[in-house]
Amino acid sequence: MNIEHLKSGLVVSCQSPVDSPLHDPTIIAAFAEASVNQGAVGIRVDTPSHVQAVRKQLPNIPIIGLWKRQYPDSEVYITPLFEHAVSIAEAGADIIAIDGTSRTRVGGETLSILIEQIKTKLGKLVMADVDTIENAIVSQISGADIIGTTLYGYTQETKHLTPPGYELLTEMVKQLSVPIICEGGIATPDEARKALDLGAYSVVVGTAITGIDLKVKSFYNALQ
Repeated sequence: MNIEHLKSGLVVSCQSPVDSPLHDPTIIAAFAEASVNQGAVGIRVDTPSHVQAVRKQLPNIPIIGLWKRQYPDSEVYITPLFEHAVSIAEAGADIIAIDGTSRTRVGGETLSILIEQIKTKLGKLVMADVDTIENAIVSQISGADIIGTTLYGYTQETKHLTPPGYELLTEMVKQLSVPIICEGGIATPDEARKALDLGAYSVVVGTAITGIDLKVKSFYNALQ
């Protein structure tokens, strides 16, 4: 896949909570198709069955795939192991998103080895989701093809910060040579536009577009 297809465009993250009736491959694929119909250049999606459904519905659209898996001895949950990357690749993803932080990984796998395996054994591009400029630099050195601000505000080191990570984005654009994707906390079209103006290669928007459960919950809470 040519990364150029994503340049200056909108990637929609089509995900839903596992306890939601929307957490269904057919529904996720419908979200994805509706997004592409209105101009999205790519889709980000979690779990193999959902990736497979989106690929079947949209055979020619770039898919950033991941698999969220929780382990008691690690905070890393975005495609933590190579076996998860294999499943996502086989389901039809073009780009495999992984945790690009320095946190301890399950089974002692290292970031550089995971990236190398995905690129050499699976022939897929790698997107490293990071939280700090330090981890972004390490991810680039380790071979990541794309780096996202995805985990800014969602790790112990950055939990006091609120996404979108515009400051991190600016530093990454300044210091790195790979495409930088702004992801996390983009709530309005103006915020997405700002990310591109700051140098983002493309922008990922999720909850603001497809997060029905969270959006309804926020309205409900405000009315109580």
